[in-house]
Amino acid sequence: MGYPADILGSRAIVKPGLYAIIPKAGLVNNVIPYIENCRVSIVASPKIGASFVQYVVEAAPGGKTTSPFAKKHGTESFLYCVTGNLTVEVASKPYELNAGGYVFAPDGVGIHFESKENSKLLLYKQRYCPLVGTAPYVVVGNVNDIAYREYDDMENVYIKDLLPTDICFDMNMHILAFKPGGCHPFVETHVQEHGAYILSGEGMYFMENTWMPIKKEDFMWFGPYVPQGAYGVGRELFAYIYSKDCNRDVEL
Repeated sequence: MGYPADILGSRAIVKPGLYAIIPKAGLVNNVIPYIENCRVSIVASPKIGASFVQYVVEAAPGGKTTSPFAKKHGTESFLYCVTGNLTVEVASKPYELNAGGYVFAPDGVGIHFESKENSKLLLYKQRYCPLVGTAPYVVVGNVNDIAYREYDDMENVYIKDLLPTDICFDMNMHILAFKPGGCHPFVETHVQEHGAYILSGEGMYFMENTWMPIKKEDFMWFGPYVPQGAYGVGRELFAYIYSKDCNRDVEL
């Protein structure tokens, strides 16, 4: 990378236990066992206060796992292909993912991937919260095959659900998109936390009483009960994929 072109600076904001904004320019490579020929950045983990771990991965051709990712009892996982082309294997079944493709692996199953070309992907894992009489299952799809629906009856804000919204799942992944000028209907304050990766556009995000500029390839983490809301700005759709814990009560 060489010498910097200017005085060092960053838009990164990290407030452990509350929220974080991590721009692409600040990402560093982490050596992760069983992942080869990939540049892996850990963008959320319990060290910052998150209850999950999320990674941004840039895979070279042939970049792969040599042992399934998150194949551990009590852990569920998710992979999203931002760009490129991957083969994945879940529960001994192979799938091919292109841009927008994703796969969810339930407790203890894990995900194996191998990149056919330069690819960018998101990896996610969290502890599975079981519910008696139910069990999640493998889900494979592509966001381009899912129609947007209006978000809270607004014609300029849209959402897609990537996983089923039934009680079997204790998490979901969504894509939320704002036309320029579109916004949340109110500032949200809730128990759920989110990990969000910006797929396109620019926005102004409100967190803990501060407005901050956000753009494509930024990652955001929101802790529980942090006030949050956004406006889409710029000239294109402001869209991001985000995780959500759901369908479970809070344990004491």
